[in-house]
Amino acid sequence: MISHIHIRDFAIINELDVDFHPGFNVITGETGAGKSIIIEAVSLALGSRADTAFIRSGKERATIELVLEGNNEMVSTLLKENGLQEDEQLIIRREITSNGKSTCRINGSLVSVSFLNKLCKHEADIHGQYDHQSLLNPDLHITLLDLYDEGSISPMKETVASLFNEYQKVKQTLSALSRSEKDAKRKRDFMQFELQEITSAQLSVGEDKELQERIVLLQNSERIYQNLSASYSLLYDSTPSSLDGIGKSMQNLDEVSSFSKDISEYTELLSDCYYKLEDLSSQIRRYLDSMSFSEQELDEAVVRIDQIDALKRKYGNSIEEILEYQEQLKADLEFIEDVDTKKEDLMQQLSILEDELLHASQRLSSLRKAAAKKMEAQINQELKELNFNDAKLSIAFKSEEPQTELTFTPEGIDQVEFLISANKGEEEKPLAKIASGGEISRIMLAFKRIIGKLDHIPSMIFDEIDSGISGITASIVGKKLSQIAQDHQIICITHLPQIAAFGQYHYQIQKTTKDNITQTRVLPLSHKERVKEIARLLGGINITDTTIKSAEELLSLSQK
Repeated sequence: MISHIHIRDFAIINELDVDFHPGFNVITGETGAGKSIIIEAVSLALGSRADTAFIRSGKERATIELVLEGNNEMVSTLLKENGLQEDEQLIIRREITSNGKSTCRINGSLVSVSFLNKLCKHEADIHGQYDHQSLLNPDLHITLLDLYDEGSISPMKETVASLFNEYQKVKQTLSALSRSEKDAKRKRDFMQFELQEITSAQLSVGEDKELQERIVLLQNSERIYQNLSASYSLLYDSTPSSLDGIGKSMQNLDEVSSFSKDISEYTELLSDCYYKLEDLSSQIRRYLDSMSFSEQELDEAVVRIDQIDALKRKYGNSIEEILEYQEQLKADLEFIEDVDTKKEDLMQQLSILEDELLHASQRLSSLRKAAAKKMEAQINQELKELNFNDAKLSIAFKSEEPQTELTFTPEGIDQVEFLISANKGEEEKPLAKIASGGEISRIMLAFKRIIGKLDHIPSMIFDEIDSGISGITASIVGKKLSQIAQDHQIICITHLPQIAAFGQYHYQIQKTTKDNITQTRVLPLSHKERVKEIARLLGGINITDTTIKSAEELLSLSQK
C-alpha cells in the first residue's frame, strides 16, 4: 500500500508531500491543476521510462519518493533473491537529471529500472494511459482464471505439474541416452581395441616397480658380483681373513676376561660381532652362489617395462589408473550392448506418462472452461452495470483453435486470453487493443469486482476512469470502486461528483501562480471542504445553496 509520496521539481510541482490511506482515496481539482502529473510521478517511481521533459523548468533534477507499507510475499521474495534489505517500509526513490541520467533506489540500495519495474508490478496497478496494467498482459490471464476457481482447479493443476516434471525427466533421460548411444557406438570398435590391448597386457599392481628394480640389478650384475666376492674374501677367504683376526682377538680377551669385568664385557661384544660377521659371510656366499646373469632376461624385462610405459602414456599415469580405465571400458561396452533394452523401457515409461499427462491436462482444461463460463457471465453482468451494455467479454482457449498442436507445460495444455467486443457486431479483440484508457479502467473494475483479493496487488490507481460516463453510470462506478476498496487501496483521480462522493479520503489539487511561478499542491479536505468541492463539481463556478444541499445529499447517500 502507498502510504506517502514526495515529489520535488517535477513538472509544475515545486515540492509536494501527500499521505494516502487504506481504502478509497479520491483526488479532484480543476482542469489543468496537475492531477495527471501526480500519476506521471507515481508511474515514474514505479519504474516507467524516464523523460527529462518532466524536470521543472530551471532545475537540474527531479525526485520522486514513494513509501509503501504492508506485507507482500512476492516483493519480499524478490528483495531476498537480489540481496536487498527488507524493512517494515519499502522506500522507493527515483531521480532523473537534466543530462538524461536516471537512478533508482530501494531502501537506499541502487537497483536497475527493470528490477524496479518488476518489483512494483506486485505493488500497484495504474489504470489509464500508463504501463502498469496487469490485466493487459495475456501471460497472466490463465493465472487469473485459475485463481477465480482455485478450489477446483488447484489440485488438478498440482497433479499436472507433478506429471509434467516426471514426464520431462524421462524425456531428458531418453534424449541423453540416445545421444550417449550414438556417441558410444561410433567409439565401440576403438573401445574394444583399447580393452583388448589392456587386457592382453595382464597387468598387476606394483609390477612396474619390481621390473625397474630387476632391470637395475641385471644391468649392474657384474659389478655387484665382483664387489660381493671381494667383500666375502676379506671377511672369510683371505689369509688372514677379518674373521680370523677377530677370532684371535676374541681368544686373547677371553684368556684375561676373568681378571676384569670390563674385559669380560669386551669379550662378549666381540664375540657377538664375530658370530654376526660369520652369519653375514654365509649370506653373501649364498647370494653369490644364487646369482646368474641372463641377457635374455634383461631384454625381456626392458621390453615389458616399455610396454607398461606405453600403456601409461595412453590410459593413465599408473597401473592402478590403467586398470580403472579398463573397468570403465567394460562398463561402457556393456551399456552399449544393453542400451536398446533401456531405451525400450524408457519409451514405454514415456508413453504411459504422456497418456496420464494428457488425461490430467484435459481434465484441467475442462475445469478451466467451466470456470471460464462462470467468469464470463459474471464479468459481462458487471460490464452492463458499468454502462457497457453492448460489450461482451469472452475467454479464448487457443487449444480449441483448428490445427493447434498440443504442447505440454507445467500449467497444462491451455493458452488463455481475454477478448472483448465493445459494440454489437464488432469482432472480439484482445484487451490490450482496447484504445480508450477509460474503457480499460472500467473493464478492470469489472474484473477486480469479481476477482477481489486474488491478484495480490495491494494498490490500484485510476486515471480517466470517468471518461465518457455520467449520471447513473458514474454512481455505479463509484460504488464499485468503494466495494473494491475493501480489499485494495484505491487512488482515483476524477472530475465526477458521483464518484468523488464514494471516497473515504478526499484530496484537492490546487494550482497557484505567484511571481510568475506556478505551483501545485494537494490538500486533504475536511467534511465541510469536501461538501464545497463536490458542490463545485456539481455546479461549476457558481456554487449556490442548492448545489451545497445536493452535495451534502450525494455524500450522505454514497457513504451509507
